[in-house]
Amino acid sequence: MPPSFVHRITKYDPADRDEHGHYTGAEEAVSDHGPVEAAYLAAIAAFAEASDIDRLEIRDPGVAGFVHFGVEPSDTGHGLDGLFPPDLSGYHDGAEVSLPVALELVRVMLRGQGAWCRLEAGDRLTVDVGWDQYVYVGSDRPCTDAVARTRELGLFPEPMTMSPSAAELDEPEVTVAADEGFWARVRTELASRKAVLLEEGYLRNAARFHRLTPQNLDAVRASLSPRALLTVWPDLNPDVGAVLATLPDEGSVELVWEMQNGTIRHAVVDDTDHREFAALVADARAACALPVYIDERQPLLCAALPDSDGVLRARW
Repeated sequence: MPPSFVHRITKYDPADRDEHGHYTGAEEAVSDHGPVEAAYLAAIAAFAEASDIDRLEIRDPGVAGFVHFGVEPSDTGHGLDGLFPPDLSGYHDGAEVSLPVALELVRVMLRGQGAWCRLEAGDRLTVDVGWDQYVYVGSDRPCTDAVARTRELGLFPEPMTMSPSAAELDEPEVTVAADEGFWARVRTELASRKAVLLEEGYLRNAARFHRLTPQNLDAVRASLSPRALLTVWPDLNPDVGAVLATLPDEGSVELVWEMQNGTIRHAVVDDTDHREFAALVADARAACALPVYIDERQPLLCAALPDSDGVLRARW
C-alpha cells in the first residue's frame, strides 16, 4: 500500500500558479547547486526523521542512456562517482542505502546528472523526484513537524493524494521470474543452438551481454546483478558484413559485437552512424543487430531475477 500522507515539495510558491496549476513565476526549473538544493535535502531528512527512517531501499534504478532523464548535461558517471564503484555494483533494485547516501541520490536527481531511482522504506516512507525540481515524499505519518520545517527552509510542501510517479501507477511489463524453469528452458535452447546471447539489464538503460554456452552458463548465472532483467537472443552472427548490411536506413538498432579478445560491446546505432560503426566492428568475431523499440523485440526468452526467497520483486 502507498503511504497515507503524501506531500509535493517544491521551491515554487503556490501563489504564482495559474488556474490550471501551472507555475508562472521566475524560479528556474534547474537546481541552484546551492542553498535551495540543500533545503530540499534538509526537508527530506526531516520527513525521514519524523518517520523514524534511517535507511532506504533503491527501487527501479536507471541511468542516462538512449534516453536522458535530466535537463542538465549528463555526467559520464551518471552523478554516482563516489557513491558507488565504477561498475555501479551496489546500485541496483532492492539495494539498501543509508539516509546520507539516499540524500546524495536525491541531489543527483535534482541536478539531472543521469541517474534516477525511487527511494522506499516499505510503506513507511517514499521519495521520488519528478521533472522540474518537483519532489514527492510519502509517509505513513502526518509528519507535522517536518512539514513546518520544510516551510522554514523556504520550500512549499503541498498535500497530495498520491505522487504522479508512484510505483503503484506503473504496470510491470515482465511478470515471469527467472526461476529454475527459466534456466531449464535456457539449457534447452543451448542444447539445440550451442550458444545464445544473454542480455542482462542490470539498470534501466544499462545492460551487459554474455555469450552463453553449456560450459559457461553456471558461471555467468552466478555473476548476474540482483533483480536483473534477462533477455535471451539467438547467438551472434560470425558474418559481420551480413549484419552490417541489415542496418536500417531509418531509425535505430542496438549493435552488439564480440571483439577478438572475447569482450562483448554494444551501442545504439542510427542511420547517421553506419560508416563509423562499420569501421569499428570490421575485425569483430561476430555481431548482431537488436531492435530497440519494445513492440519490435521478439526474444527467445525474457524474465526477471527473483530474490533468494523465490519472490519476484523487480518492477520491469
